[in-house]
Amino acid sequence: MKEKINEEVSVVMYYSARRRQALPRIIQWQHKDYEVGEVGYCHSYMEGQERQHVFELVDKDKTLFFRLRLDGANLHWTLEAIHDGLAD
Repeated sequence: MKEKINEEVSVVMYYSARRRQALPRIIQWQHKDYEVGEVGYCHSYMEGQERQHVFELVDKDKTLFFRLRLDGANLHWTLEAIHDGLAD
């Protein structure tokens, strides 16, 4: 079931200079750490004058899907939604 969250979260991010790629590695939400398994989709868009970066990913155990947004203006992370993979 998909659930909208819209809460700020802490994220540990990894940057590879060789690949020129920045990806989230660990999400801390509700006092629990979720290790990122795979990033399935990422894109960016403009919201007014600020760039927003969206990442859709799965945790290491492949039990939860996350939609994260990184605000380019203040570098704050928002967990927009989670999904457990089950039908609604």
